[in-house]
Amino acid sequence: MKKILLLAIAAALVAVFAFDLQNLLTLDSLKNSLGDFRRFQAESPWLVSGIYFAIYVVVTAFSIPGAAVMTLAGGALFGLWQGLLLVSFASTVGATLAFLGARYFLRDSVQAKFGNRLNAINAGVEKEGAFYLFTLRLVPVFPFFLINLLMGLTQMKAWTFFWVSQLGMFAGTVVYVNAGTELAKITSLSGILSPGLIASFVVLGFFPLAAKKIIDRVQARRVYARWKKPARFDRNLIVIGGGAAGLVSAYIAAAVKAKVTLIEAHKMGGDCLNYGCVPSKALIKSAKLAHQMSLANRYGLEATQPKFSFKAVMQRVHDVIRAIEPHDSIERYTGLGVEVLQGYATLVDPWTVEIRHNHGETSRLTARSIVIAAGAQPFIPPLPGIQDVGVLTSDTLWDAFAQRDAAPKRLVVLGGGPIGCELAQAFARLGSQVVQVEMAPRILVREDDDVAALALQSLQADGVQVLTRHKALRFEQNGGEKTLVAEHADREVRIAFDDVICAVGRSARLTGYGLEQLGIETQRTVVTNDYLETLYPNIFAAGDVAGPYQFTHTAAHQAWYAAVNALFGQFKKFKVDYSVIPWTTFIDPEVARVGLNEQDAKAQGVAYEVTRYGIDDLDRAIADSDAHGFVKVLTVPGKDKILGVTIVGVHAGDLLAEFVLAMKHGLGLNKILGTIHTYPTLSEANKYAAGEWKRAHAPQKVLAWLARYHAWRRG
Repeated sequence: MKKILLLAIAAALVAVFAFDLQNLLTLDSLKNSLGDFRRFQAESPWLVSGIYFAIYVVVTAFSIPGAAVMTLAGGALFGLWQGLLLVSFASTVGATLAFLGARYFLRDSVQAKFGNRLNAINAGVEKEGAFYLFTLRLVPVFPFFLINLLMGLTQMKAWTFFWVSQLGMFAGTVVYVNAGTELAKITSLSGILSPGLIASFVVLGFFPLAAKKIIDRVQARRVYARWKKPARFDRNLIVIGGGAAGLVSAYIAAAVKAKVTLIEAHKMGGDCLNYGCVPSKALIKSAKLAHQMSLANRYGLEATQPKFSFKAVMQRVHDVIRAIEPHDSIERYTGLGVEVLQGYATLVDPWTVEIRHNHGETSRLTARSIVIAAGAQPFIPPLPGIQDVGVLTSDTLWDAFAQRDAAPKRLVVLGGGPIGCELAQAFARLGSQVVQVEMAPRILVREDDDVAALALQSLQADGVQVLTRHKALRFEQNGGEKTLVAEHADREVRIAFDDVICAVGRSARLTGYGLEQLGIETQRTVVTNDYLETLYPNIFAAGDVAGPYQFTHTAAHQAWYAAVNALFGQFKKFKVDYSVIPWTTFIDPEVARVGLNEQDAKAQGVAYEVTRYGIDDLDRAIADSDAHGFVKVLTVPGKDKILGVTIVGVHAGDLLAEFVLAMKHGLGLNKILGTIHTYPTLSEANKYAAGEWKRAHAPQKVLAWLARYHAWRRG
């Protein structure tokens, strides 16, 4: 159907230009034919009005040059008021038809090619599109036909487009129709719009944006109405929380010479340094080395069961934390110009923070802006008996196991996400009998099936008993024996254990520092807008407490936007860019991803091609006896534009960086293929993946002709 319609439209346009019909829509033609039109109008006024209306709609709908002349004709034939009525509605109807045509013929293909980028544009159009369309309609500098087509590619509702266009084009319509009533005096179309008149339109075009700013200010005043704003402020910025987001926010403020105070109740460095990224990676390294020793025969050495003190392993974990602590210490940040206070912060009003210092005193500080970076904590489901069995989390296990002489004998890990998988594999390699319990059909549910399957295979090879489709029901304790009761296939399964680690997710810290008193909305996280502003435009949230990602690197990423918007938002505000977010699960082999994977692309309706390169074919991986895993790249069909990459293999998190850079700066697979990669390195896997794409898109017809050419050259 689309093809038939396109052929009909194309034939109509060809006819217009083949028979020089567009020449009828010129100023000279209008002047010469005006007498005939008026005689015809005197005989059949309603018919002329109807024909004029229909022609105007067609000209506008098909973007045929001549709409300006048609508008002048409306004034010349019908006078100001009738002409204004006809032109106003005909132009809007025609524009809406062009809008719908672009949507019908083009939007699907554009969405398929640029789907993930259009999501942000569509969200903006849905939120503020009417303001921008109104502005564009008011300024005649912007070609109206182009606006019609571009808006058709967005998610704007047709009715919104219609009434905003009707209002926005009205001022320009009045000018042209009025000019048409004095057609004899007009010598050229350019003479209608003088520089002064265009300047007036431009000023008028900024009116809706200015109105929006005024509305925003009025709304802000309403939000702040019940609070008394201080006449002076003690600080430019107060930051609540000393994790990744808080540290970066404070650092940026100090770097631009703002007076900033950072408040942390517990340990500087937050969860990542003290409980998450750092200790878990230290444990994973020790476990991996023990694993390699037991498989030393792969390298031509004698395999041996490693002998070690579990207490020494845990001591190394704490030593690593202490070695990194100075990077996030009070002393370092004080030296950078940040005032660091240790205590509990509570928001008293939108500008005032009360600090209950760890040494017992209480004080208050005011600041023009505040950044909430309170982080998150492990979520413990309210299962019967879970607290009675001494449940551990990624926060508490490090101290709980610090003095153990041996690793837990029987360990249950609740959760099949990244944290659960990392801990399950590490403890299994250190000698624990690990049972991992996951309610979903598979582990790593955010990854593709093939990725999860390879991860499962690796965990099972290390001795982890992975139980999927098992729903934890309750915990029991009988005579010192601890048991998890789970449901599987409509029956109860009992799993005995000595220790249990809960790794089913993390929840943002939302209570205890005054959000409720200020009425700041929370929905699993602190609710913010695109600029990380809360209900109060001077209070921002960043990091795990704000979501949507709970990674250290995204917390630091958000912190830049929060700090800059807090300090300089009166001049320019920046929307957070989530377009290229990488993450890694540090099991062995690692699972690293950026952008879309296959299940995400299918869910979002994004068309894609898959290119896959097996790392088992990579020379360096073979030499290292690490020849397992793959690089999987999703691209726009027929093009080398990267939509997403998943890498499974040794050092996958490091290898991913090249693709993150490429996606961030719009580089395709051809650029990666054309970049020299050192031989033999693991990074060559990226180049070979690009080569696989190139091979699949080789121009076969050209190659066939080249084969004939070379055969001819051989005689």
